[in-house]
Amino acid sequence: MPHATQLYQDFPTTCWPIVYSSDYNITFIGLEKLHPFDSGKWGKVINFLREEKLITNDTIVTAREATEEDLLVVHTRRYLNKLKKSFETTENSDRWNNNGGGFHHCSGDKGGGFCAYADITLAIKFLFERVEGISKATIIDLDAHQGNGHERDFIDDKRVYIMDVYNRHIYPGDTMAKRAIKRKIELDWGTEDKEYLQKVETHVKGALNEVTPDVIVYNAGTDILDGDPLGGLSISPQGIIKRDEIVFSIARSRSIPILMVTSGGYQKRTARIIADSILNLRNLGLIGKALAETHEPRI
Repeated sequence: MPHATQLYQDFPTTCWPIVYSSDYNITFIGLEKLHPFDSGKWGKVINFLREEKLITNDTIVTAREATEEDLLVVHTRRYLNKLKKSFETTENSDRWNNNGGGFHHCSGDKGGGFCAYADITLAIKFLFERVEGISKATIIDLDAHQGNGHERDFIDDKRVYIMDVYNRHIYPGDTMAKRAIKRKIELDWGTEDKEYLQKVETHVKGALNEVTPDVIVYNAGTDILDGDPLGGLSISPQGIIKRDEIVFSIARSRSIPILMVTSGGYQKRTARIIADSILNLRNLGLIGKALAETHEPRI
């Protein structure tokens, strides 16, 4: 029997499929200014979407905070206790970034890479346990880094198909976790739009031809952007917008619901790019309201 939780909620079909909380934007006694991560990125995205009249406060879904019982669906109690203690030291403060989702370096018993909670694993396990008709999931991880956290969590789980496209030369280089990847696309330094987008389209189609999932979890990191200090790739803003369009178009053509998390992205301009991508998806009719009736993709 699944435990009681407040994470699931009904919301009006007048809402956009965009989940947000102001708590995603963190401050930590000024240390966030020294961190490479733009810790206010998600608030900026929401503000851009408000300016474009896409959303109002009444038409977004307000995120709820996971309880310890929710987190124990994925994490060991030992890990959660260790995390509580680490929060008391500034040395580990960046492990507590609670901002926007896509913490793909965190597994059930280990954090890493600015990731404290295994939210991708948790989302999929909740869906398997609680939503009738969802028994297979595909993770499409297009962040610049290997998604070793969810890979470790699902390494022996045949219900989860993982596609991962990443810079082969950067963190984490987790050889053991790579065993979980069903479709592995390793990129070189400075990969540009043409090669990247061709590989994304070919392999997303290929992944969904191999296994037809009940849901897609799409990790849409913007650290692939040219000039990103940690990603090492050279994708343009237009390339990122086109990448998201490709993934959503393929999902829509096959009537597969999609959950998108925004993950890494370490430049100030990424917020504008994410907002522009969402607006593009709206303009193309790839996202919209009335999810309950149409089963449209979610962000």
